[in-house]
Parts: sequence; C-alpha cells; structure tokens
Amino acid sequence: MTKLAGPIGSRQLVAFTIVVSLATSARPALADQGGISFWVPGLFGSFAASPLAPGLSAATIYYHTSVSASGALAAARQIEVGRLRPVTGNLNINLDVNLKAKSDMVFFVPQYVFDTKIFGGQFAVGMAAAYGRNSTTIDGMLSTSFGPLTVTRQGSITESVTAFADLFPTASLRWNSGVHNLMIYGMTNIRVGSYDWTRLANTGLGFNSWDGGVGYTYLDLAKGLEFSATAGLTYNNTNHDTNYRNGLDLHVDFGTAKFLSKQFYVGAVGYIYNQLEQDDGAPAFVGDTKSRVYGIGPQLGYLFQPSPDIQGLFAVKGYYEFDPHYRADGWNVWVTLNFSPAMHHAQHKPVSTPRPQWK
Repeated sequence: MTKLAGPIGSRQLVAFTIVVSLATSARPALADQGGISFWVPGLFGSFAASPLAPGLSAATIYYHTSVSASGALAAARQIEVGRLRPVTGNLNINLDVNLKAKSDMVFFVPQYVFDTKIFGGQFAVGMAAAYGRNSTTIDGMLSTSFGPLTVTRQGSITESVTAFADLFPTASLRWNSGVHNLMIYGMTNIRVGSYDWTRLANTGLGFNSWDGGVGYTYLDLAKGLEFSATAGLTYNNTNHDTNYRNGLDLHVDFGTAKFLSKQFYVGAVGYIYNQLEQDDGAPAFVGDTKSRVYGIGPQLGYLFQPSPDIQGLFAVKGYYEFDPHYRADGWNVWVTLNFSPAMHHAQHKPVSTPRPQWK
C-alpha cells in the first residue's frame, strides 16, 4: 500500500481493524430458539477487511445490551425451559407476557497474523473468551386451554447467571490492492460456557454453529474516508437438550468513517439480521419463526501509539434496533481497547498498476 500524506498514514492503518472474534453467546437478544442466536449483529463494522501488521495483537471489549420482547416469543421461552407445558392438539392461547434481558460481558480476544502469505493473502487466527452476567425476566400472564382444561402461568420469573461464555475460534484471509481490501472469514464455537436448558439466562449456547462470509473495505488514506460491508451465513447444529435447531441465518454488518485528524474518526454503523429458513422444534402457536432485526447507530475512535512498535485503538459504537420479527430488540454498546503491532511504512509498497491487483 502506498504511503500517503493526509489525514492518516500507514502506521495507523493496523488499528483500523475492529476485532471480529467476539463471543456470540453472551447476547440475550432473542431470535431463533427462544431468541438465542450464534451471531451477534454488529460484530463486524468499519475497517473489517483492512490489512493487519504481522504479529500478536490483543483486544479487550466491553459489551452491553438491553432488549425486550412480548407475546409469542416470551411465551415460547417459558415453554422452552419447562416453566409451562401446554397440551398438544387444538390449543387456544392467550398471551399477555413480556420479556426483558440485559447482558454485560467483557471479552479478551488475542489474534495472531502470519507474515507468510497464503494464496497471496494475509492469514490470521484468533480466539475469543468472555466473562460476564446475563439477566432475563419474564412477567405477565399466559393461558392455554384445550377443551375444559386450562393452564395459566401468572407472575414474574427472573434469573441471572455470571459465568464464562463459550470459546470462539476464528480464521481470516485478507487481500489488498490500493484502497480496496477483501476478506474471507470463518468461525465456530467451543462449548465450554455455562449452559442449562432449564434456565432463562445462560452464557453458553448449548449447541454448535458454523459461520463464514466475505467482507470488503474501501479505505482512502489521503482523504481519510472508509466504508466496509461484511456478509455471512450461520449454520446451526441441533440443541440435543431441547431437540431444537435454529434455521439458516443471513447477516450483513456495515460501517463508514471519516477521519477528522490523524488520530480521531467519527462515523456510522449498522446491521441487517435476517433468518432465511424456519426453525425446527418451535412451539406450534409461534407460527413464523424466521427472525429479523435491523440496527443503526454512531461510532467514534481514537488512535494512539504507546511505543514505536505498538499501535493502540480506543473505539466506541452503539446500535438502536428496529423492525424486529420473532426477536427481542433494544440497544447495545461496544467499547474496544486494542493493542497491535505498528504497521511500518516499509511493509507497504506503492501499487502502480492501473487496475486492481489483489495481493
């Protein structure tokens, strides 16, 4: 990459990649089975496909989310954990149920970038670990009737858990040509988090998922402009404790940023989460279980260099969610502190070809 004069230079470029290997089970935002999905919308954002400096980096991320839901989704969660077991058949259901969930998690995400290229691209592997607290409350009244038989659940249930989440290994491959950057990635989970299918709140998923996708970043160092978009698909295995399998999920994360100085940028972020197929194992009264939600919000970041060989990044982004379907919605905030090797000018040579040449 060419060394350019202007708002930012190549030494700062390494800090632009926001850590992507975040634990997804920490989020209580409901979708899929009783609302729990592997993918956390907003996981990617700006600078998702930007080049990295070879070596070891480490990020600490604080994540907070607060969401709510009502009606069929809240009722399905009660039935799922065995708090209400309606009879089968011609079932009549009266729903007056509300669900609220909050999560506060701290992630530690080491990542190693290899100096040797694979297929002409930059290969990196990482592992995310998280510890924190999830809390879920369901209150109201849910009544089911079958002929003369009626079962009613009324009152409030609150449960919380403070524990480790699953581990989330990731791998990515990146190519760069001038202002254009391309990435492919894959990730899954190792089931070590705290999980009990009878609890309302968990930090572990209780099933395995497999996620992969492609990302693009446009980054003009001279103008201090950036745009990124990352799309992926999530395939979910069956949760054998509940005999439930989440449907195939599509997610798109995007962001744009403008540098106001060499160190400081502001911008906007957003996401689209849309389930492509029905879940297998949902209560019959729920109907369409293909979850959906949209999110949008602001972001800002500050670059600093504690030593000549280390680049630091402090970044904050937040999302407001809207237009949900079979998924709790609310808001969430991400606060990231990342340290990585500084990207020296010598690592990037000018690209003089008149057309893109991926390398």
